[in-house]
Amino acid sequence: MCIVLSGFGTVFADTMVGEDMESPIHVLIDTDANNELDDQHALAYALLNQADFNVVGVTVNNTLNGGGIEGQYREAERVMRLCDRFEGVPLFRGVESNIADVLPDLKELKHDGYEGVDFIVQSAKEDRAQKLVVVAIGKLTNVALALAKSPEIEKQIRLVWLGSNYPYPGEYNLWSDPESVNYVIDTNVDFEMVTVRYRETTGATAVSVEGSDIVERMSGKGMKVSPIEGRHGGEFTTFGDYSVSLFEHVNLSRRPLFDVVALAIVKTPSWGNYREIVGKRLEDTR
Repeated sequence: MCIVLSGFGTVFADTMVGEDMESPIHVLIDTDANNELDDQHALAYALLNQADFNVVGVTVNNTLNGGGIEGQYREAERVMRLCDRFEGVPLFRGVESNIADVLPDLKELKHDGYEGVDFIVQSAKEDRAQKLVVVAIGKLTNVALALAKSPEIEKQIRLVWLGSNYPYPGEYNLWSDPESVNYVIDTNVDFEMVTVRYRETTGATAVSVEGSDIVERMSGKGMKVSPIEGRHGGEFTTFGDYSVSLFEHVNLSRRPLFDVVALAIVKTPSWGNYREIVGKRLEDTR
């Protein structure tokens, strides 16, 4: 496999991946929506930019800090309702555990996370002019299991994953299920990694925002919907006000919007810099 790395700073290649994609781009988003506050903004970015993205559906995966698969599902639903897209965009629960736990039961009709995994497979097989872009902004468990269940879909999807600190070790989404990353690497799927690179200026960490700017720019923004209870309580009628609340609960500190970067680069490839490498299996999470 060849893996395409995207980041910021140094230019790695002349050709921008995805530059010929037609709009709207058909995307499926796989998210650990309740982990921090960047997933929520990534979902809203895609759902509210209908001229650029046709979100065919959302699946949720479970990472350590999200309150289980139900917590991840509820937060994704909350954002989708605040964007007035819940009725029109399917949302499915994915895997609670990791790939190693589910692979032995994958032939069972109702294995852990089957709804989300089956939806990825079904969506990949739909007839469309271009490959479905699966934007994974959590661990890769759901996508890896979809490839395991129906290997033929590797030719029908382009996988863009927000994860890894390559060439440095670690990163949260990678740590959450490294075996799923190796499973994907062992396939022939088009695989692009949007690197995180904590404390560096060449990965998604470089895209950050001050809480005070969120208050100034997001308050009251977005379409008005019926009141939705927030993750930390209170009721909200716009995504903009919910965005402010999320930042208020981290004391309005400066925070990276990691996951937004993956979607932004899909929409506008020239915002990223690219390098193609020959895929190798992970060792010691690097």
